[in-house]
Amino acid sequence: MSQTARRRNTKTAKRSAPKASPKRATSLLILSSKAGSMTPEIEAKLRQSFPSSLVVEFDPRMDIESIMSPKATVIVAGGDGTIGWVVRRLADTRHPLGILSLGTFNNFAKSLHLPTQVGPAIRVIQTGRARAITLGRVNGRIFLEAAAIGLFGHFITAGESAKDRAFGQFADDLKNIAAAKPFTYELTGDIRGSGTAMSLVFTNTTSIGAQMPVSDKTPVDPYLELSVHAGATRTDIAKRVLARVVLSKHKEGGLGQVFKFRKLMVTTKPRVKIYADNSKIGPTPATITAELSALRVILAR
Repeated sequence: MSQTARRRNTKTAKRSAPKASPKRATSLLILSSKAGSMTPEIEAKLRQSFPSSLVVEFDPRMDIESIMSPKATVIVAGGDGTIGWVVRRLADTRHPLGILSLGTFNNFAKSLHLPTQVGPAIRVIQTGRARAITLGRVNGRIFLEAAAIGLFGHFITAGESAKDRAFGQFADDLKNIAAAKPFTYELTGDIRGSGTAMSLVFTNTTSIGAQMPVSDKTPVDPYLELSVHAGATRTDIAKRVLARVVLSKHKEGGLGQVFKFRKLMVTTKPRVKIYADNSKIGPTPATITAELSALRVILAR
């Protein structure tokens, strides 16, 4: 074979050789620099505590599955929005998830009895046990804290808009609150019944929104709770929101009628807006289910 032919064959071999696949991380640390409690000192402590983890800045456009192995441990350090995004994204996977809650309200972490101080939260991840938890799903949309139909949902989103200083959205939320009217409802599934209400609230955590106590429910329990008479009037909700004792079972009359369920279908007349956590997802009818996650959250032993 001539030297020219050999060079040609060598070039062909180089072009056709497959590229080596990048090694996927077995531990991933997702940081949100915008979280309320995040500081350079806390970030440095997290990097030092999890030295073998691939560290990435949170970006809702990222494809985290492409950079980690199927059994990788995922650690998320951020606020409620960041944690919610990660949980929803990984809900149907078996990844162990460590939560470092550095947000404003931290309802999900507190309901799981996870510490919100960085040092103790790190120790739970390092020494705890991964467990499946209950997540809610309404019309296909996963929620961590609560779903709501009607007036109470308007108040939750108004609180989030005020917190984020999204004053244009806050004005729209106030219009929805002012325009809310009673509706008739019919329940089927685990609970059967009908009636008239301003709100129906389906809870998975002990508090929702701006740390408003709603029940004794935690995501470790294998069910959700329904309150039929939550938020009976605008004045009632407004007073309780300001006092941060909204709809507590043990104070001021509580939640009214409260029921445990695994699956529930709701129809209303007229059709009413549905909320999952702080997001609008469309009008009724609604199917709400309590589902055991494939995802396993690392909790204290």
